[in-house]
Amino acid sequence: MQRAKREPLVHFLVLGTLIFAVDHVLLNLRGNPQDIVVTKEAYQEARETFVAGLKREPSAAELKTLTDRWVDNEVLYREGLALGLDRGDPAMRDRVVFKTLSLAQAGLALPKIDEAGLQRWFESRRERYDIPARFDFEEAVLGGTEATPDKLSKFAAALNARQAPDAEGSLRIFKDRPRPNLVQSYGETFAKALEKQEVGSWSVVQGKDGGRVVHLVAVRPGQAVRFDEVKERVYQEWKETTTTELTKTAIREIARKYRIRDEGKVS
Repeated sequence: MQRAKREPLVHFLVLGTLIFAVDHVLLNLRGNPQDIVVTKEAYQEARETFVAGLKREPSAAELKTLTDRWVDNEVLYREGLALGLDRGDPAMRDRVVFKTLSLAQAGLALPKIDEAGLQRWFESRRERYDIPARFDFEEAVLGGTEATPDKLSKFAAALNARQAPDAEGSLRIFKDRPRPNLVQSYGETFAKALEKQEVGSWSVVQGKDGGRVVHLVAVRPGQAVRFDEVKERVYQEWKETTTTELTKTAIREIARKYRIRDEGKVS
């Protein structure tokens, strides 16, 4: 036993075991740098940031986009630390992320695209470029207990007959609202119904949150744009979109080094 204590190999093995044990404890305390956890707090922060900026709740797809971006930034930050890019700049997380992103993008090469390919790209995204239809309309808003389907229908009928409605309501006025804005605010069903509504009439139009009593005041039709009118813009946006997709692919490749765990959305 005394001899074993004096053997260098035994000392090395014991020391190695101790170092492994201590390192395991420290990893548990500070978190394994190879583990990236999308916490409930991360979801909450993403939701609050979205609400503060756009004054509405994010959809499930929008929340996923935000948390995916958080994961991408965390991957870039961890990779930057592993590459030593924090040297001389230890407290500036954003700069470390930017340095790592710049390195990842430095090796990217845009594929070639001819005019026919660019035009196909344009046609598949035509809604970005066409001038949308715009609507002027008014909404008669009834109180919560008054806004039943039957009362909404009677309210619209009274307004069309130029009679005083039985219920009381307030009036909201909307001018020059582009169709994409209507879809975002009220839903595709609402936008399609408004397109079919007769100008000057009141109608109950179904939206995301139920029926709305709407008076269509005016419609300015949309206009299709020719490819040659926006070709330069299309090429720039193709470059930006393609670069973004290539960058995401590069980050996903880096992310394979890490274990990413999602703790779930906040309620």
